[in-house]
Amino acid sequence: MSDTERLVRRAGDPAAGEAVCAVTPESAGWGWSGLEVRELAAGDEWTVELDGREAVVVPLRGGAHLSVTGPEAAEIDLAGRPGVFAGPTDFAYLPVGSTVTLSGAGARVAVGTSRASRVLPLRHVPKEQVRVDLRGAGSCSRQVNNFTIATDVEVDHLLTCEVVTPGGNWSSYPPHKHDEHGEDERALEEIYYFEVADGPDGPGVGYHRTYGTPGRPIEVFAEVRTGDTALVPHGFHGPCMAAPGYDLYYLNVMAGPSEDGRWLAVDDPAVTWVRQTWETQQVDPRLPCPTPDPLGVDDDAPTH
Repeated sequence: MSDTERLVRRAGDPAAGEAVCAVTPESAGWGWSGLEVRELAAGDEWTVELDGREAVVVPLRGGAHLSVTGPEAAEIDLAGRPGVFAGPTDFAYLPVGSTVTLSGAGARVAVGTSRASRVLPLRHVPKEQVRVDLRGAGSCSRQVNNFTIATDVEVDHLLTCEVVTPGGNWSSYPPHKHDEHGEDERALEEIYYFEVADGPDGPGVGYHRTYGTPGRPIEVFAEVRTGDTALVPHGFHGPCMAAPGYDLYYLNVMAGPSEDGRWLAVDDPAVTWVRQTWETQQVDPRLPCPTPDPLGVDDDAPTH
């Protein structure tokens, strides 16, 4: 089995009762991060028990109601959004030991998880408070909506964000890695969950790449469609390529042993020079995606 076949998981069929995406540390063969994406029709309920895990709940399409018990009890209405290209969404952080029952009508909801031990405050963050960064320039322009990366949401290990890349652009570029712990890097397993905008004649496609170092080889190159997932256990990942005419979205779920809540990565040294070219280019005018108050780029903004 090739690395691509092993690490790229194709979308499940909700009509057959399947999750769109279901990744656990056990199924991925690693130690920390997980992601499940499900469709919720009217009358459906989905219960998730966070025994030894923390979670971030992100509506991808539509809204959802969360009934939460555990360290904190709460009834949360996530307003959601029409779809992932409609701007940021409100989201919820749920602490270790919670049990949550989700319900919705025509919704698609993601629950990103990490193994964890510290019990931290439950949070419901409105979309107006989601940190929005516009990264890169020219054909490397993309929008990053940060949920638990460089925000005030306290987590034990779980780092999450989402990236929107306009058609024809590249993101996760320059290729970067985060598989060692050091001054400029943290060891983080990463899940990419993809959605691709439709074109006038049907669904779109995008492309994802992961490659390794001499000491830890890995080789993934895949065409991805809505609902597909790529696992990045180690190595340089990027670019993610949006085909011309087809905007590309991905939700990133990352976790690792560090408890400092920092996303730190190093570029492929052969490609990092590309960042210098952005100084003379404009951010793609198609960004930001519809959003009430984009925060722009802060000096401490992470790069994706």
